Amino acid sequence: MTPIQELKLILREPDIPFFSDEDLGYYLEKNSGDVKKAAYECLIIKSENTSMAVSGLTAADSSDYFRRLAAKYRPSNSGILKKD
Repeated sequence: MTPIQELKLILREPDIPFFSDEDLGYYLEKNSGDVKKAAYECLIIKSENTSMAVSGLTAADSSDYFRRLAAKYRPSNSGILKKD
């Protein structure tokens, strides 16, 4: 499985498409090929408020869902603080 294919699975792209392959390649490159870091950034982008209401028809907001997924890939700040 290629990194882009793995990223697509994590982002649920087959079910809820949002990014092009070029976009995913950009975010992978930006994150030094780290799929988890790229996934976190893309999921945060994908978690924008998506609710919509038109003439009484309302579409559900999926932003909370993608924020929960992003939390799974959030980088930890487990570094050691140095005292000067």
